[in-house]
Amino acid sequence: MTASLDHRFTEFLLESQALKFGEFTLKSGRKSPYFINAGAFNDGRKIARLGAFYAEKIVEEIEAGNLPKDVDTVFGPAYKGISIAVSAAVALSKDGLNVPFFFNR
Repeated sequence: MTASLDHRFTEFLLESQALKFGEFTLKSGRKSPYFINAGAFNDGRKIARLGAFYAEKIVEEIEAGNLPKDVDTVFGPAYKGISIAVSAAVALSKDGLNVPFFFNR
């Protein structure tokens, strides 16, 4: 039996040392017992795997009917989201979905 997408993604976050547990104050001022540091995706292999996870989730949601079949773009908010949007768009193209990306910077 293969592990679920959620399980594989969590393992990836831990392997990448992006997922941290402790006491964190978020930019909003809220407290959180965990934090995901997107700065940990700092090489080609990690960002490619991250994009592949996002693409897999997008395709899963399209197949489930939760996203339209004609997704027309991937948006990546500055700054960390830009590389995520690019890597997700690249991964989606490998799945046969040629989707443009854009960002706000």
